[in-house]
Amino acid sequence: MLSVLNLECLRGERRLFRNIGFALAAGELLFLEGKNGAGKTTLLRMLCGLTPPNAGEIRWQGEAIRRLGGDFYGQLCYLGHQNAIKEDLTPLENLCASTRLADEPIDEGAALAALEQVGLTGREDLPCRYLSQGQKRRVALARLARERRPLWILDEPFVALDAQAVAWLSGVIGAHLARGGLTVMTTHQAVEIPAASTRRLRLGA
Repeated sequence: MLSVLNLECLRGERRLFRNIGFALAAGELLFLEGKNGAGKTTLLRMLCGLTPPNAGEIRWQGEAIRRLGGDFYGQLCYLGHQNAIKEDLTPLENLCASTRLADEPIDEGAALAALEQVGLTGREDLPCRYLSQGQKRRVALARLARERRPLWILDEPFVALDAQAVAWLSGVIGAHLARGGLTVMTTHQAVEIPAASTRRLRLGA
């Protein structure tokens, strides 16, 4: 379970949000909503332990994530708004590198299968600098094809994707939830994701 208690965020003299609280159990999906600048990305980074809150606490399985440290990070998959890929590496090289960094390395056959799922067949060995923005986003998302960590934090995962890729990603997130995973995400697109429970939290309301 992921629980959030009375989170507050200040940026200089401006308060982005305060008294944010919720709890997510296995299989639940939470959409973060709000205008640009409302603090959605900041809140996601707080949930990942990357940005400390000015007040409040985030807990994983009842323990504060600041005390869990690596034990928490080992349960987390975070994909930010930026693709975080190396332009000079190929999609295959990027995927293999990212899974190694996550301590979940995959062999070349599994990596090729994941790239096929995201529609990058024929571009596996092309340096990413030659890919479109949508194709680069698919490279970043390919790791989700085999990701089994229980908590997914996704910042605008559908950006720059065509309808086919949106449908694929929606299915992948739905399968993750069906396995008992949790997902917190932002998106400006109207998407249908199969989930036992879908909740929404609007910042700046």
